[in-house]
Amino acid sequence: MSTKKNTALIIGASGLVGMELTKQLLLYKRYDKVITLVRKPLPITHEKLEQRRYDFDWKTADLIEGDELFCCLGTTIKTAGSPAAFRKVDYDYVLETAQLAISKGVKKIALVSSIGANKDSKIFYSRIKGEIEAAVSALDFDACFLLRPSLLLGNRTELRMGELVSKFAMTLFSPAIPNKYKGIEAKQVAKAMIACMSSDRQGVHILESDTLADF
Repeated sequence: MSTKKNTALIIGASGLVGMELTKQLLLYKRYDKVITLVRKPLPITHEKLEQRRYDFDWKTADLIEGDELFCCLGTTIKTAGSPAAFRKVDYDYVLETAQLAISKGVKKIALVSSIGANKDSKIFYSRIKGEIEAAVSALDFDACFLLRPSLLLGNRTELRMGELVSKFAMTLFSPAIPNKYKGIEAKQVAKAMIACMSSDRQGVHILESDTLADF
């Protein structure tokens, strides 16, 4: 494991995993700077944290800086408003940022995808997740970690009724649900992201939800 100090760059820092990730990175000695690209500042202050206002529709390459890119950006079709708007966030914004990061010398990427991601899936959500996995893994990063969590658990700022129903069902039938499909805490996904990026592993790695729970 490298002892070099690193700068972490995060997109999607305001989300469930992104917020947990930001908090954990600020406490992790391997990183001497944590940069978030955000539309509005997070309610966090720390000597290592630098929050940069960023518009994904008007990207500014000069704001992209770091050694490792942590991507927690994502939305829902309901929140986005349409399938096209969803794809713009979960595919276009992610890929464009990753491409700019490569051009700025970023060496590693960790991407929060989703269980069931498959570019050939007939399910729109799973297909987009699979497509962005394929696009990002084809870029020239030294290491690419694709994390596929199941239902994310934690305190969201927005109410998602479908997730509440799923959480109830998972709690009720937990003993019968395979580990791969059980819900996973956002803070555990964040922990797994950091562990992956802190390793010396090279190449592309896909980590399913049950594997993330072991970090």
